[in-house]
Amino acid sequence: MNGSTQKHDVIFEEDDLPYEEEIIRNPYSVKCWIRYIEFKQSAPKHVVNMIYERALKELPGSYKLWYNYLKQRRKQVKGKCITDPAFEEVNNCHERALVFMHKMPRIWLDYCQFLVDQCKVTRTRRTFDRALRALPVTQHYRIWPMYLKFVRLFPLPETAIRVYRRYLKLSPENAEEYIVYLRSIDRLDEAAVRLAGIVNDESFVSKEGKSNYQLWHELCHLISTNPDKVKSLNVGAIIRGGLTRFTDQLGKLWCSLADYYIRSGHFEKVITDAASSSNTPVRLFLTDDIDLELRLARFEQLINRRPLLLNSVLLRQNPHNVHEWHKRVKLYEGKPREIINTYTEAVQTVDPLKATGKPHSLWVSFAKFYEENSQIRDARTIFEKATKVNFKHVDDLASVWCEYGEMELRHENYDEALQLLRRATAVPAKKAEYFDSTEPVQSRVYKSLKVWSMLADLEESLGTFKSTKAVYDRIIDLRIATPQIIINYAMFLEEHNYFEESFKAYERGVALFKWPNVFDIWNTYLTKFIDRYGGKKLERARDLFEQALDGCPPKFAKTIYLLYAKLEEEYGLARHAMAVYERATKAVEPLEQYEMYNIYIKRAAEIYGVTHTRGIYEKAIEVLPDEHARDMCLRFADMECKLGEIDRARSIYSYCSQLCDPRITPSFWQTWKEFEIRHGNEDTIREMLRIKRSVQATYNTQVNFMSSQMLKASTNATGTVSDLAPGQSGMDDMKLLEQKAQQLAEEAEREKPKPKDKILFVRSDASRSELAELTKQANPDEIDIDDDDDDEEGDEEPDEVPLEQKTVPTAVFGGLKDD
Repeated sequence: MNGSTQKHDVIFEEDDLPYEEEIIRNPYSVKCWIRYIEFKQSAPKHVVNMIYERALKELPGSYKLWYNYLKQRRKQVKGKCITDPAFEEVNNCHERALVFMHKMPRIWLDYCQFLVDQCKVTRTRRTFDRALRALPVTQHYRIWPMYLKFVRLFPLPETAIRVYRRYLKLSPENAEEYIVYLRSIDRLDEAAVRLAGIVNDESFVSKEGKSNYQLWHELCHLISTNPDKVKSLNVGAIIRGGLTRFTDQLGKLWCSLADYYIRSGHFEKVITDAASSSNTPVRLFLTDDIDLELRLARFEQLINRRPLLLNSVLLRQNPHNVHEWHKRVKLYEGKPREIINTYTEAVQTVDPLKATGKPHSLWVSFAKFYEENSQIRDARTIFEKATKVNFKHVDDLASVWCEYGEMELRHENYDEALQLLRRATAVPAKKAEYFDSTEPVQSRVYKSLKVWSMLADLEESLGTFKSTKAVYDRIIDLRIATPQIIINYAMFLEEHNYFEESFKAYERGVALFKWPNVFDIWNTYLTKFIDRYGGKKLERARDLFEQALDGCPPKFAKTIYLLYAKLEEEYGLARHAMAVYERATKAVEPLEQYEMYNIYIKRAAEIYGVTHTRGIYEKAIEVLPDEHARDMCLRFADMECKLGEIDRARSIYSYCSQLCDPRITPSFWQTWKEFEIRHGNEDTIREMLRIKRSVQATYNTQVNFMSSQMLKASTNATGTVSDLAPGQSGMDDMKLLEQKAQQLAEEAEREKPKPKDKILFVRSDASRSELAELTKQANPDEIDIDDDDDDEEGDEEPDEVPLEQKTVPTAVFGGLKDD
């Protein structure tokens, strides 16, 4: 079509015809062109450009078309070299657009940014100027930020200064930005002139929040530090003006003036100019006040000693504060003599029975200080003294012994470390109970699990099998073992191939602990036993499982039952495994019953076949709560359908319907409906609709009954709820209503008809035409077998079955409509 289509040799496809016809009918509709362009987005770029050109020829004043076209053209050259001729084509396209769009700032901004990316400096500057001339002054604020950013981008200070001067004519409040730029390019003379101008302008408000004095101080600093570059201002007059204006800052201003004279080389004016002033004493500059220096030195010393003095005050208030003693040591960092004196004073002062914090940490830190300075003998002396301190808690003394042993290990004195911990765990002459606070901690530390655990680790690494076994046995005999200690002991024996001994260790642990602490021991024991013997000692394994399950809380039963069932499946009998699964469904927590039944059903189907799962499904539906029972019913019915037992599946759906309120569980009724459409007929669909209406009515009746009873109770003879609880006038009325509602709900639940006993029906409101329509969709593959009676009667309608009808009172079913 026209010259443009012939130029590019565009061949229209068949899919383009509807769009071409549309734009022929509506050549001035932007929407038609946009739809055509969106359709051709995947076409080659020259095809899309051609459509844009055709559209803009018809609608040259459309901002939407120009904006999208220019955006498309810029996108097409993205990533190419800036010397590519395609860039100039896009530039020309922008120029054509500006013939019509010269009042649109967005077009100008995109064009200028495009030119900036091409590094065309002069052309970009001229384009910015054209934009400012074309746009109204109220829209210049959109152009200037990009223009200023552009001129700062290149080292062209003269151009930037001229642009900034034009900008400040429009926005003089941004003079500070210009001053910052001038200082960055070392044009300090003009910067000082501009800064002096805004200082003298009382109406100027700094965008950076600076006060007039701060601007004065900035000006004085600028001109005093650069006297050779600032030529256009009278520095002396400016600073003297500040002296008369800011009388509370005379010192700083005189210093600025003196700095200016020094940098200018006029040293003789530094003092004489200040002395000539009638209101400024010379002693501001000629001071040699020894007393002032002494006071400053004392003040600095006080500031330096302040943390130490504050710490001393706190320690006088509470000399048993362990944390403050540690802080005092840190304040003396780098002074070893003071640190030793502080530690010595601390361990002598702090009473372990009155201490705030952990007093043993002082002894440990004291010993580590000697250790870090390679004085191991002194560190041992400190630890030996610490072991004789009467700490308040046994754990403090145990920590000292462990730290003592860790120090020996760090210096590779393994035998000494082993001997230390053996000393710590030796039975004292006078035994004492671990929690008997009347006895010293030295008599009770032999029962500390912390020390025994470290000794066991060292014996495993450094000792013999016999010594390590003796340590673990001793821990168990002292009855201080934990489940982890038992497991570690058993693992140790297993690593040395003493399998029966490891099982005996598990047995001892089982005897020591009760549920739930014994769970980890049982779990590890049973797993290891099965891995070791498999099915060789099946009866013994069964006895172990029965022993583990005796008294097992429901929270931990699932793991053990699954392990038990796995044993029976792999090495025992399938019926035993099924019995274990059945026991598990009763023994686990209610929240895990659903998952347990799923496992039970899956395993039963794999072992005995899907027909064996019917009884399990029935039991699960009876036991599980409604939400899970519904899911079980649907799965049960689906299984029966796959087996071809349609009547069984329908019965399951009918049973499950009593648990499904149509307002809450519409998915169930949709599933049943689809089932009846596939496998049922008109009568079964009518029956389903009757049951649905019956269930709906049952739920409605319960809700209406409860609400009416509550209303009746709340509007009694006196008209107040307080009569529900005579003698309790202070009870909240809302609380009484909630209690009454709960009571009525419980009564309604007890009176609810059981699903197995009887199903209540009401007449469906579905019309015969609707039912007939549903039955038409029932089974398209059904074979139509005509009876003899049908052949004789021809096309006559079958006789209606006489049904006895009875009007149901409206008050019973709420929203039901009378027949």
